[in-house]
Amino acid sequence: MKLRWFVVLFVLLAGCSSKPKNDYRNPPYNPTVPVQRAMQWMPISQKAGAAWGLDPKFITAIIAVESGGNPNVVSKSGAVGLMQLKPSTAGREVYRHMGWKGDPSVSELKNPERNISMGTAYFSILEHGVLAGIEDPQVMQYALVTSYVNGAGALLRTFSSDRKTAIRKINSMDKDEFFDYIVENHPSSQAPRYIWKVQKAMDAID
Repeated sequence: MKLRWFVVLFVLLAGCSSKPKNDYRNPPYNPTVPVQRAMQWMPISQKAGAAWGLDPKFITAIIAVESGGNPNVVSKSGAVGLMQLKPSTAGREVYRHMGWKGDPSVSELKNPERNISMGTAYFSILEHGVLAGIEDPQVMQYALVTSYVNGAGALLRTFSSDRKTAIRKINSMDKDEFFDYIVENHPSSQAPRYIWKVQKAMDAID
C-alpha cells in the first residue's frame, strides 16, 4: 500500500515539475481593439518619439497594453493615464531629469500630451541611463519593456548583481535568447508576458 502511494506521489511531482515556469501566453491577448484606441494618440506619440528618440509604434504599443488608449485610467497601484505612470516613481524621475521639483499631479498625468511626453521621456532615461551599453536595438526594446513593468534593477539582477557583467551577458544574446532567458530566469511571470503583449501590439499596428 505504501509503495502504491509512493508511486502516485512520484507521478504527481513529476507532472508538476514538467510544467513551464511562466505560461506567458495565458490568458490569450488580442491587441486589435486596444491598438485601434491607442492609434488615436499617434500624432502625440510621433511628436514625443521625435523629441526623445523612440519609435512611435513602440510608444503606441505601450499605450495599447497599459491603458487600452484610455487617458483617464488609474490603476489600484496608482499608475495614471495612457502610459500608466506613477507620480512618485517614473513621474518623479522625469521631473528630476528635467530639473523640476516634486511629482506630477494625477490631473497632469491624465492629460494625453503630458502623459505620453513623460512616459516617452522615462523610456529615454532608462535607455541612456541604467540600460546604457545594450547594443542590439531589439534586445534594448525588450529590456526597456521589462524594466518599465518590473524595474531596471530587477532586470539586471536577473543576469548579474554587477551591472557591467549583466550588460555584457545581455550583449552576448540576440532577442530570442534574451526573451528565453527572461522566461526561465526573471522572478516575475509578468515580465515575459509584457514583452509578448507589447510585441503583439506592435505587430498589429499598420
